[in-house]
Amino acid sequence: MTESTSKARERAESAFGKTQSQFMARSRIVSEDDAIVQARDEKTMRLRELRKAKEASDLAAAAETPKPTKGGRKP
Repeated sequence: MTESTSKARERAESAFGKTQSQFMARSRIVSEDDAIVQARDEKTMRLRELRKAKEASDLAAAAETPKPTKGGRKP
């Protein structure tokens, strides 16, 4: 009886170990994905701020430069 109990226990522990390994692998993958998403979001925010600053400086530069007048027209 102890042999069947110990074999059953070994199978159960083996199955539990496999399940636990799969869970740990999934957790690791999810945390890696979260880190990638966070890095991408930070980069997107940084690039958005740089683009807005460039657009503002371009707009300011365009406002400072005089527009060419249309001259030399003959009626």
